[in-house]
Amino acid sequence: MPKDATPVESDGRRQRTERSRSAIINAALELIEEGVLIATAQQITDRANVGIRTFFRHFEDMGALAQAVDESIRGQYEAAMLDADRSGTLEERILHAVERHAEVYEQNYNIILATTAQRWRLEVLQQNYARVQKGLRKDLDNWLPELKTIASSQREAIDAIASFEMWHRLREHQGLSVKTCIEIINGLLLDLTQSA
Repeated sequence: MPKDATPVESDGRRQRTERSRSAIINAALELIEEGVLIATAQQITDRANVGIRTFFRHFEDMGALAQAVDESIRGQYEAAMLDADRSGTLEERILHAVERHAEVYEQNYNIILATTAQRWRLEVLQQNYARVQKGLRKDLDNWLPELKTIASSQREAIDAIASFEMWHRLREHQGLSVKTCIEIINGLLLDLTQSA
């Protein structure tokens, strides 16, 4: 065997390893997007077209996979929250904040539901959820600096109204359209901020 064959084989092995890992992450995301909120390792490997042993060579458990999935999409949803013109009157900024949150919630609907469904058993999802909640609160502060001067009870109500949980209730349980949900949340936030 020629001396230079080993690095080529090593590169090929590394590329196959990276492809397998990416295929597993993508398969997990595809299943979530299709509504399989708690996919098994077997379902994921079947979708990724890899063996179950390959799954566990890359991820020691489902928590490690959840972390990898989050890392693969985090930049996308964080960028969506940051990329916005935050100028205008209070009323305009509230509406734009609600519209931006609605867009992010809709784009990540099943991912958020999957996180909620598994958060009780995976510490990494508990940490990710807490980080996202803190980020959403900070995002509202950036949209609406006026929130820093209102009573804490009103601020907590604003966070609850702007939450995914509220969005989900309106969309799923009450069957309302995106437009109607935006109108409701916008109206509630306007009422709270103007009464402060």
